[in-house]
Amino acid sequence: MSRLSARDLTLAYEDRTVVHDLDLAVPDGRVTVIVGPNACGKSTTLRALGRLMKPAGGSVLLDGRALAELPTKRIAQQIGLLPQSPVAPEAITVADLVSRGRQPHQHWWQQWSDADERAVTEAMERTDVAALADRNVDELSGGQRQRVWIAMALAQETEILLLDEPTTYLDISHQVEVLDLVRQLNHDKKRTVAVVLHDLNQAARYADHLVAMKAGRIVAEGAPDEIVTAGLVKEVFGLDCVVVPDPVTGSPLVVPGAPWQGTSTL
Repeated sequence: MSRLSARDLTLAYEDRTVVHDLDLAVPDGRVTVIVGPNACGKSTTLRALGRLMKPAGGSVLLDGRALAELPTKRIAQQIGLLPQSPVAPEAITVADLVSRGRQPHQHWWQQWSDADERAVTEAMERTDVAALADRNVDELSGGQRQRVWIAMALAQETEILLLDEPTTYLDISHQVEVLDLVRQLNHDKKRTVAVVLHDLNQAARYADHLVAMKAGRIVAEGAPDEIVTAGLVKEVFGLDCVVVPDPVTGSPLVVPGAPWQGTSTL
């Protein structure tokens, strides 16, 4: 089952096509991770799934209806999207920015509710930014800002969550925290999550469904332990490697070939 899908999706920037006739169904209630080399179209695809980009051909469907036919507010109540490098309004505080995630749920006769307050508080606690509530966002480090943006997306409380490289700017500890949070949200709240990641090993560890893209097309998709092979890594990334079981999770672990060492002149 898939509430969110793409059919014959073609995406282009002016006359440059970056995604070609793509068919993709995001499995309900699971974590889907999209991987691929730079400029392969993975982030562009995610933007189209969140209606931030208009298709040049084909369509994106939510519950069987094209996104283009649906009211913006309805989409915002169902799909939350955290794009790459979002920009915060000048001098806005952390609490105010996270609170903006509640806008799709508000009405002219009820601007703020106990449910809004609860959602914002929980989102900030989950992302460890509650102590920063009164700080200006532009005063924060890159990693702190990223966690604030994730908190805003969580506060939106959508059933479908799209995250474009959410671990950007984060150290390894906070990367793991964010991805563990994604898994927890999926498990506890049954949210459907689609994530773009650069790190193939993190993708294989956290994904239920893995989508590998190259040159605007899907090369392979399925469970990580079924599709992540040395051959696939070579085809998609051009990398010689060995794939072994992760000693902690048993998921595929990509080990690159020996590093270049040069030759001795002695």
